[in-house]
Amino acid sequence: QVQLVESGGGLVQVGDSLRLSCAASGRSVSDYAMGWFRQAPGKEREFAASINWSGSNTLYADSVKGRFTISRDNAKNTVYLQMISLEPEDTAVYYCARRRGSAAGSSLREYTYWGQGTQVTVSS
Repeated sequence: QVQLVESGGGLVQVGDSLRLSCAASGRSVSDYAMGWFRQAPGKEREFAASINWSGSNTLYADSVKGRFTISRDNAKNTVYLQMISLEPEDTAVYYCARRRGSAAGSSLREYTYWGQGTQVTVSS
């Protein structure tokens, strides 16, 4: 089993930055792609970013491209999401997830382990 715990969320102002962390325990996630998804109130969970097992390839949703950066430290079994220039539309619960394979991907169905989420609120 894999346990994923997100942290780093909070209440920020428009234009601020935040860095989310996702710490994995139980089993190593270093052989698997990881992803960040988000879910705003009343909306479906959507893809934000993904990173392959080694960190050499990343994938982003158009809505966050250029503002969010996903990275990983396999020695620490941790994945990060650096977010800059935050907008009210970024307000959501952010979830970390482990993908079934090693390649980055955006399909929610391909992710088998999920964290509990961390709230990000961007105030205008």
